[in-house]
Amino acid sequence: MLFDSHAHYNDSRFEKDMDEVLSSMNENNVGMILNSCSNLGEVPDILKICEKYPFIYASVGIHPHDVKDLTDSDMDMLIKYAENEKVKAIGEIGLDYFYDNSPRDLQKKWFARQIEVAKQIKLPIIIHDRDAHKDCMDILRSENIQDIGGVFHCYSGSVEMAKEILDWGMYIAFGGSLTFKKSVRPVEVAKYVPLDRILIETDCPYLTPEPHRGKRNSSLYIHYVAEKLAQIKGVSVEEIENATFENGKRCFNIK
Repeated sequence: MLFDSHAHYNDSRFEKDMDEVLSSMNENNVGMILNSCSNLGEVPDILKICEKYPFIYASVGIHPHDVKDLTDSDMDMLIKYAENEKVKAIGEIGLDYFYDNSPRDLQKKWFARQIEVAKQIKLPIIIHDRDAHKDCMDILRSENIQDIGGVFHCYSGSVEMAKEILDWGMYIAFGGSLTFKKSVRPVEVAKYVPLDRILIETDCPYLTPEPHRGKRNSSLYIHYVAEKLAQIKGVSVEEIENATFENGKRCFNIK
């Protein structure tokens, strides 16, 4: 079975057919999904999805795009939401210097603050890092991220950066970009990262893998990522499925 470690089924692009899509997962070899969160306003809808589908779990957190108006009371609400038994991580949190939708000083402040919350309640984190590798790594070092661990979602860093991440006991996730024809760095990193530290994801409805690039993504396409990873690692698809499924359960402490 496959574990899609990062999806967004609360997105409006699933509004008309979400139940149809999610009801077909089991027959399509998808056994578990982690629905990630971008802001606190999404949480009620995400938790409703988790209540309806036993194989779907959640994270709660504020994406760097949405941190500019945060207050300490939002951190209290984050902690409250994290008490739900279906919530398995804090995320996606981090830095995004590509869009800069929030000032960089506030991105860094609230990234560190949400890591502190994760440490307080003992949950792993899901990291969004776009064009902000140095600041992201500096914050993770200063916050002793090895105390809680987590995963770099849609990893775009170097092999050298991956070495330190792995030393912290963290996981590295690959998605649809691994299948893109001009994808070089993700392939190099996927060759390097040991199989027991890899997660696979769709980030749906975004980052649809080849050969469906341009269409709406869903967990029904996660097998393309597994197949590409098997090709890169020189192992069977079944071995990739089994390893990444167990890695997902271990990363998010799902029994």
